[in-house]
Amino acid sequence: MIRVALPQHLRTLAHAGEEVRLQVEGLVTLGSALDAVEIAFPMLRGTIRDQVTRRRRPFVRFFACGQDLSHEPPDTPLPGAVVTGDEPLLVVGAMAGG
Repeated sequence: MIRVALPQHLRTLAHAGEEVRLQVEGLVTLGSALDAVEIAFPMLRGTIRDQVTRRRRPFVRFFACGQDLSHEPPDTPLPGAVVTGDEPLLVVGAMAGG
């Protein structure tokens, strides 16, 4: 089981807690983790990644074990601590403004 921490607006939309626990089959990559989120919470499809291109939405960032994974390809394996459930994959709504 992996843990995924969602920002408040996505938690509200998904009717979920701060963290969700998800089963990911096979190699745990950034893409497979996000696929698991979208399967478990279909109402989040298109909010984290574009439904057609599967690219990260602007102003959404991904972090794990102190690493910014936002610009990594979907087939990037997640750190071992995320795979074992010791650390969460963080989905963060980035802030913008002046």
